Amino acid sequence: MIDIGFKTYMDAGGGDPDATSKTLKAYHQYLWSKELPSGKYFHLMDTVPNAYLYHESELGKYYLGSDAITHSYRNQKSKQWLIEPMREAANELFEIGSTIGAYLLFPNKQIERRPTMNQARGVHSFIDDRFDLTLECIRRHYSGGVSPLSEVIKRYADFFALFQDFQGYVDFFLLHDLLDSRQHIKFYLAFDDFSSKPKFNSSKDYLLYKEGVSSFIESRNQRILSWCKQHV
Repeated sequence: MIDIGFKTYMDAGGGDPDATSKTLKAYHQYLWSKELPSGKYFHLMDTVPNAYLYHESELGKYYLGSDAITHSYRNQKSKQWLIEPMREAANELFEIGSTIGAYLLFPNKQIERRPTMNQARGVHSFIDDRFDLTLECIRRHYSGGVSPLSEVIKRYADFFALFQDFQGYVDFFLLHDLLDSRQHIKFYLAFDDFSSKPKFNSSKDYLLYKEGVSSFIESRNQRILSWCKQHV
């Protein structure tokens, strides 16, 4: 059974939990080794050299890596003007962002030496490492739309095709709690259709962001726990 209260930095040895936490890798392997919408089984292996998790079958070959899908920004230099008076709130967000509900898998093998999903969403100024905006880009990919991440998502189109459509992707990775009743993204802050770069204008914005992120992760943790109980 997965411990939804486990903090991934606890066995990361001071490194990046995405790379060094053995518990996080085991949780990923258990949660996402399961049946795809097609009925095919997506088995993940952790024994392939130079691969975090790996799948190979008639579906193809997939190298996957862990990615934290929340960001407290507590150590980001450009946001210290915002974080310093909000240090306690940032630390609280970091803590909830260290549980399994705050992690996902993305393809992590570079294609033509170009950025992976993890890299692209972390550095693109119109995403700023926000998962609500990332998920909107993924939604648009399935509907044939365009987004700031269209190019990188298309490079890994075979991976996203495994889930058939956006609902299949959401169902597989248990992301329902970031959608509203109309299946629209519940953005953490006001969304302007990618017309401008996301930013925090005040402490109020950060607290609103923290509330949205925390609510999503707490709900996803419970959803993960429920899924585990049903699949013991």
